[in-house]
Amino acid sequence: MRTRCADDYLWLPLAACRYVASTGDTGVLDVPVHFLEGRPVNPEDDSYYDLPSRSVEAASLYQHCVRAIRHGLKWGEHGLPLIGSGDWNDGMNRVGLQGQGESVWLGFFLYQVLTQFAALARRHHDPDFAGFCTTEAERLRENLDRHAWDGAWYRRAWFDDGTPLGSAGNAECQIDSISQSWSVLSGAGDAGHVRKAMQAVDERLVSREHGLIQLLAPPFDQSDLDPGYIKGYVPGVRENGGQYTHGAVWAAMAFAALGDSRRAWELTTLINPANHAKSKEAIATYKVEPYVMAADVYAVAPHTGRGGWTWYTGSAGWMYRLILESLLGLRLEVDRLHVAPCLPAHWHGLKIHYRFRETVYHIAITQTPGGEGRVTSLTVDGVEQDGQAIPLVDDQQEHSVVATL
Repeated sequence: MRTRCADDYLWLPLAACRYVASTGDTGVLDVPVHFLEGRPVNPEDDSYYDLPSRSVEAASLYQHCVRAIRHGLKWGEHGLPLIGSGDWNDGMNRVGLQGQGESVWLGFFLYQVLTQFAALARRHHDPDFAGFCTTEAERLRENLDRHAWDGAWYRRAWFDDGTPLGSAGNAECQIDSISQSWSVLSGAGDAGHVRKAMQAVDERLVSREHGLIQLLAPPFDQSDLDPGYIKGYVPGVRENGGQYTHGAVWAAMAFAALGDSRRAWELTTLINPANHAKSKEAIATYKVEPYVMAADVYAVAPHTGRGGWTWYTGSAGWMYRLILESLLGLRLEVDRLHVAPCLPAHWHGLKIHYRFRETVYHIAITQTPGGEGRVTSLTVDGVEQDGQAIPLVDDQQEHSVVATL
């Protein structure tokens, strides 16, 4: 399927950055890869299905990433990226169909792509493109700060005609969670604004009573707004005001990034499918498997609390990262394992058994009551380390790590 969706191709450079940063494998950037070839989408269409051919032209993976980024630098009136026929939420396929609508979420996402790829470009001995990415990222951050703030949270988008979406002035979709979450995760949001934005998420989108986190609220239903096929869903179902778990995970990650361990763990508990099966009544409400991630959970009566389609790998992959990285605080950087947990205040500590190739590191983390959650001491086999990272060596031995928060 070939579309005008504005974010699809930008995941490639972001994934490449993460892969190289984690593994140190820079050789992959020089691997030649062919392109797919097919006609452009016709002006009157938002997408088409086809069987593409393989182009005779090839380029390195690095150049594929560069082209993807350059392709994404298309700006609207507010200096924010064009949404095209949708962004992450492809149900908003009519917001920018005429080529003028802008996406605030995509602005935050693109900022992270640009900042991370700038570092990769420098590592790849391409200072010119690194500088270009840095300059574009700073301009984008300024435009987000100038135009995207709605007073208590960030807007979601602008329609082709300039009508805002995700604004307090809207009757429907007054607030959308992913703009708020990515204002934090991208690092582009103003420090004061992002805390207000996440507070708005907590107050307006988190339903503790029903154990779910809505993607947006209120749902699209009766207003004149025509965002696209998202409006074809029943209010409270899937992206139309239900919990879209992929986005709910991002909200929990954002609270963890702010150091708000209480709400980060609370939201993780809400979206843990096992917690939807604690009683016969809960099982009768949820109706789907409690041992895999559901893409969505319905949020409006009479379907409130019912799970949608399951075995959803997008949510599962991000849930894994939420638990391992955002909460337990592990981050691999080639041969160093960074440790920065975000633990509940009542936890005294935990143990993690981490396998690095054929070597096991037994990591004991102790949390001092009343502490600030920072690692104040880190030892490996009794030797004090400088910093918050464990040096990893594949010597096929067992190592003991002690970290104190």
